[in-house]
Amino acid sequence: MGVRTGEVDLRSYGAIGDGRTVALIAADGGVDWLPVPNLASPPVFARLLDAENGGAIELAPVEPFTVTRRYVQGTNVLQTTFETASGAATVTDALVTGIAGRLPWVEIARRIEGVRGSVRFRWLVEPGSRLGTASPWIDETTHGPVIRVDGVTIAVRGLDHRPRRSGRGSIRGSFTTSRDSRHLLTIVGSADEPLHLPDAGNVDRGIDRTIDNWRLWSREFSYGGPWADAVQRSALALKLLIFSSTGAIAAAATTSLPESLVGGKNWDYRFAWVRDLAYTVTALTRFGLREETHAAVSWLLRTIRSNGPGLHVFYTLEGELPGGVQTHDVPGWKGIGPVVTGNPAGEQLQLGVYGDLFDVMRRYVEAGNVLDADTGRMLAGVADATCDAWQSKDHGMWELPDTQHYTSSKMGCWSALDNAVRLCDLGQIPGSATRWAAERDAIREWIEENCWSDERGAYVFYAGTDELDASVLLHAPSGFDRGERMSSTIDALRAELGAGPLLYRYSGAQSEEATFVSCAFWAASALACVGRTDEAVALMDELVGLANDVGLYAEMIDADSKDFLGNFPQALSHLALVNTAITIEELTRKPGRRTR
Repeated sequence: MGVRTGEVDLRSYGAIGDGRTVALIAADGGVDWLPVPNLASPPVFARLLDAENGGAIELAPVEPFTVTRRYVQGTNVLQTTFETASGAATVTDALVTGIAGRLPWVEIARRIEGVRGSVRFRWLVEPGSRLGTASPWIDETTHGPVIRVDGVTIAVRGLDHRPRRSGRGSIRGSFTTSRDSRHLLTIVGSADEPLHLPDAGNVDRGIDRTIDNWRLWSREFSYGGPWADAVQRSALALKLLIFSSTGAIAAAATTSLPESLVGGKNWDYRFAWVRDLAYTVTALTRFGLREETHAAVSWLLRTIRSNGPGLHVFYTLEGELPGGVQTHDVPGWKGIGPVVTGNPAGEQLQLGVYGDLFDVMRRYVEAGNVLDADTGRMLAGVADATCDAWQSKDHGMWELPDTQHYTSSKMGCWSALDNAVRLCDLGQIPGSATRWAAERDAIREWIEENCWSDERGAYVFYAGTDELDASVLLHAPSGFDRGERMSSTIDALRAELGAGPLLYRYSGAQSEEATFVSCAFWAASALACVGRTDEAVALMDELVGLANDVGLYAEMIDADSKDFLGNFPQALSHLALVNTAITIEELTRKPGRRTR
């Protein structure tokens, strides 16, 4: 055991979660990523980024094997069937949830059931150095050995799994399956608090309860349009990234997975972006998921008030301002560094965040909800601030080092004021919308004069350039432009930035990084908005086929190999799929037809 480097293709990973943290499991049974106790914590198991010392939970047959896997229908519980020359066995992996929600501790349960013949398995639980900051050791207690690493306590429990101590800080074991046999491997963990040691029978029942809990959630999910299976899987992937204790949604489950094979663009995405929350609320309201919608909106408003008066690009999952960036002395995935915790974009001015905030609030109100008086006054103040701020340069949606008059940022300010006028007309925010409407119209005039190129037949990246930026596609659904100029922009973008069905983010990105998954979905959505429905559907069909074998997406896809790059699973990728499917379904729905 332990010979695998951990540097498997990112497509190999499935994800499981419990509303508190996320584990990534490779097709060979290795749990190569698991922060404890929370998603944003330093990872106890991080072979994904540190092949030698990162730590992993291994479970695989001794002899050569082939693998098929799937999620249990309607759940985030992963099932992997291993077949060898001597037999077959199925492993069911769950981050176990409790009777009334997530457990107070982390509990990853791996149930191994014999299917036919016999299969000899070996397993290893080996916590790592928490990105080079700590050294695990084993303590012998009256209840058996526990592994300690920098305030985290890990214990191994199970059923007929034959554990034994192995080295300074790991525990291993082995067993052999037979037809209809059942074995159980359970890893529990907590940080800076006592650790509950579960009974094997309770854990076994807990796996079934977790399946039932996910299916109960899925039954509340309402979408009967095209690409329904992909949409539901994306909704389940997004549910993994919702931090249940606050309602925040993480941009991804990982840090430092590179956007380029030459390195350099490695960031921590375990934060909550206002932008992602805006797109999430669009999906949640459409699916009828009331609790998550309200939790997300409440978290956002509470967080803005706590960290005001300014509006920030993103926050921690707990609702605080992010700190600085720390670089860790570990090699990174496939040796591509740097490995960091933190993200420097928190200090940037990004004007698009104004549009994101007002999009959240308009959709929330239009879903049948009412704003409180304090929120209404706060939004009125933000609208006033937008009237002045839109004339400034910013770093743009892509968090670039250079400030410019980015076109999509101006469009975001237009959207903010357009929605502010709408909310005022609905009686949800106080004051007069006269100034907001006038400034909204001034923004449109400025964009049309400064950010459109007759020569390119497209909205450009920023004022004064002829370069292009795929993020302007977001403003077909926003309503800024659903006409000929947007249609022409789509063609220009696909001609310059396209790679088959995929798109790079902006001019020059081809030499820096892989294609950005979300951009391709945005193109499909924009095509539908400008009336090019057949093209939108054909593109969507291609993009849905680019997920991995269990329906997940990373941030980026290599145009040639179709390998994944960037953090994983990526909320923005799944949000783009979901909202594009919704947009196409709504624009092509026949009068009188209802979804389930």
